[in-house]
Amino acid sequence: MMRNAIPGWMHKNLTRTLRRLLFVGLGLAVMLVLGLQPQIAQSQGPGMPQIAAANHWQGASFPVENFQAYTSPFGYRQSPTGGYSREFHSGLDIAAPMGSYIRNWWAGTVSQVIDDDRCGIGLVINSGDWEHIYCHMQGAVERSGGRRYLIDRTGGLQIFLGQQVPAGVRIGRVGMSGRSTGPHLHWGLRYANEWYDPALILRAMYSSSRSVSMQR
Repeated sequence: MMRNAIPGWMHKNLTRTLRRLLFVGLGLAVMLVLGLQPQIAQSQGPGMPQIAAANHWQGASFPVENFQAYTSPFGYRQSPTGGYSREFHSGLDIAAPMGSYIRNWWAGTVSQVIDDDRCGIGLVINSGDWEHIYCHMQGAVERSGGRRYLIDRTGGLQIFLGQQVPAGVRIGRVGMSGRSTGPHLHWGLRYANEWYDPALILRAMYSSSRSVSMQR
């Protein structure tokens, strides 16, 4: 069960950040978090509303500091590297200045430390049935005693495979590693091995945060 208590300061920061995302006036942010394109919402199947309602989202953290914009939504899109081919984008791209810190969405265990041509430098963290993916980070992947780990010396970060990571902890920095056309975080979410639109989760987080605030 992933029901972590959240410190007061983190709750205030989460509320402030998510409220900003909803009302900054960016058409894409409003479309994703409030509007939710019908074809994307429908693609998630009937299980998503129950999943969102069943969890206590106060324990979750928005994954990027210094948010600027959503640059590519979840779902099918034209390839960002050129041409007319369409591809399935399994996450939400969140733009932020180069070097902005990335925070762990939910408490869990690092199950993969990635270094490849597509994701670049990245992490996969498991939290029960949830799996959250972070791509295009700064740093490098190294080994120590047979264990892979992400090292970002400039950012003062070192994250090991198998490490327990609390929600809200800094786990990396925004970069351009892998297949990237600009500094951003690719944030993907899977539940029970099925992909889900992170915008739906952000909406549930905001609603939960707002409900808690109104009760105080």
